[in-house]
Amino acid sequence: MRMLIALLVIAYLVGVGVTLAPTIKANWSTAPASQFVEIVGAELPRALSWPVTAYRSIAETPSTPEKPSAPEKPIAPEKLSAPPEKPSAP
Repeated sequence: MRMLIALLVIAYLVGVGVTLAPTIKANWSTAPASQFVEIVGAELPRALSWPVTAYRSIAETPSTPEKPSAPEKPIAPEKLSAPPEKPSAP
């Protein structure tokens, strides 16, 4: 049982690291330390909730692909122009 809990904790922490990786990579050399900590701290709630995000992305996708709709029929050239107007009687 301890081994299962340890594997779940390790998988969770790896997921947090993967989620934070783009933020850390973008700000590692460019931002001062205080700004770096602030940016990582702002991204931390999203990183800690990665299991929920992953579940929602899986649950919201349809299990069966949608059927593509039929292509629209082209409009005949004679239907594009307006019918000729009848001359009005004076």
